[in-house]
Amino acid sequence: MFYKNPYEYLSGKLENKKLINAGFSEKTYDTGTVKLNYVVGPKNGPSLLLIPAQMGMWESYKKVLIPLSKIFKVYSIDIRGHGKSTWTPGYYSWKIVGGDLKMFIENVIKEKVIISGNSSGGILALWCAVNIPEYVSGIVLEDAPIFSAEMPRFKEQDKFVYNGLKHLVNQIGNIPDRDLANYFQNMEVPASDKRIKRIPNWFVSWLSRKIKKFQNKYPDSPVQIGFPFPDNLRLLIKSLSMFDPDFARAFVDGRFYDGIDHAEAFEKTKCPILLIQADWKRYENYGLVGAFDDDDAQHAISLAPQIIYKKVSANHVIHAFKPKEYIKLLSEFREIVSDNSICNGE
Repeated sequence: MFYKNPYEYLSGKLENKKLINAGFSEKTYDTGTVKLNYVVGPKNGPSLLLIPAQMGMWESYKKVLIPLSKIFKVYSIDIRGHGKSTWTPGYYSWKIVGGDLKMFIENVIKEKVIISGNSSGGILALWCAVNIPEYVSGIVLEDAPIFSAEMPRFKEQDKFVYNGLKHLVNQIGNIPDRDLANYFQNMEVPASDKRIKRIPNWFVSWLSRKIKKFQNKYPDSPVQIGFPFPDNLRLLIKSLSMFDPDFARAFVDGRFYDGIDHAEAFEKTKCPILLIQADWKRYENYGLVGAFDDDDAQHAISLAPQIIYKKVSANHVIHAFKPKEYIKLLSEFREIVSDNSICNGE
């Protein structure tokens, strides 16, 4: 199984005029194995690295990049398998992707950094705190699947997200003939223990026509659809078109889990940790619908007492749905990290 990211050639090309005017640029870092696409802003404070969720790209942070750049030097990255970075089918795991980030921090950022990761990006932030502690001044776990994304719990107990990734692989996992609209076909979202929400077939068919029309007109471009779709759906479809489905397949078939034990990682992490929890629910037939529950949070705190625990009533991607709250939390955490550095004589 070998194929390449058809959009890697776009790496390093920033088109967002607001970001350009705010001093951002888009660049490529070559690790020797993969090319990582990222954006970087002006130096107005300590370095901050933003790691998106699985299927996400640096663009998911577009609502917060400029405000954060006023108090940080912001880096936002497309990890391997995502966006304009290299796809490596057959080679995805916490250890492999974490190794990319290690090289990026050591060779591009080259100084202490606060790392904020959303969802799986949060687990990668935790990996970095353990494996390159000399470079990590603090980590933000933005609704990261702590403990819940470990086997066998991920597959057998709290299986909603696992089943979602399996659905993605089954529906759009075959690159040559995939129809991205099929990602939404037969998708189930529980509304209660007895009620399931499903996207209607007519919408999937209509979306399919829209996507194919764009692809026929712009065969070499990531899928971008406009009105009447909301921003979050447009970005999701674009992200799906720039996502290697083998990254999700690695979670389904078990390849991805090499490289981190969540409890052990919390025990080893000594830097400040901001743990942000979005909304979650638990259903009998699906288990946890969310990243982690209150018991998981307390377990993490028992292992790493320095954790600052905050709840935000929001969707899983807090920085996109509650950007002002996310910016406020990171601004406050910046001061905590600064005070901690002073106490440690740095």
